[in-house]
Amino acid sequence: MLTEAEAKTAQEHIRRAAVLEESGPPPGAVRTVAGVDVAYDEGSDLLAAAAVVLDATTLAVVEQATAVGRARFPYVPGLLAFRELPPVLDALDRLRTTPDLVVCDGYGLAHPRRAGLAVHLGVETGLPCFGLAKTPFAFSYEAPGPARGDHSPLLDAGEEVGRALRTQPAVKPVFVSVGHRIGLDTACAHTLALTPRYRQPETTRQADHLCRTELKKALATMTR
Repeated sequence: MLTEAEAKTAQEHIRRAAVLEESGPPPGAVRTVAGVDVAYDEGSDLLAAAAVVLDATTLAVVEQATAVGRARFPYVPGLLAFRELPPVLDALDRLRTTPDLVVCDGYGLAHPRRAGLAVHLGVETGLPCFGLAKTPFAFSYEAPGPARGDHSPLLDAGEEVGRALRTQPAVKPVFVSVGHRIGLDTACAHTLALTPRYRQPETTRQADHLCRTELKKALATMTR
């Protein structure tokens, strides 16, 4: 168990270890892409992580795995990766398939210390990884145009830490930020490839549903 100060120091090391110079594999060059997500029980420290691997062309589910357990780190804003990373790694370890790319439901460089979950996970696994969030956290942006694919920079004191991307016409944008071994243009291209019908990518939708389902099962078992 790390203290809060130790965790912040660890984030500085993780950020420096992230590879940000690679453009990463474009959508046509990957066969499988995984989505990861974590669901929490607000009344306890129980959580469930899910990793869902999709065929990158058809978006059909290839394989999925879950990990249910107790949180090993308290909830601290800016340090959420230390709470979510252990169960996410457990779920990924249970897969037989090694995905070509991982999409996190959360942030990468769009983080106060430039070390969100996508950075942690990418450095830990060595896989190309980026984050995709539903809200801009504490950063500023101008609304992108109304068409699918329109985008604008996500800014922190003038520094571009991600991108607000419109995945469907006239719906709220999502917020893309790189984590490890992938560039922002490539991450946005993958996001559009993963959102043929909905605002959220299929990776996030599938992983979110699975981890919530597993958490409900675990809670039901506990109350018997």
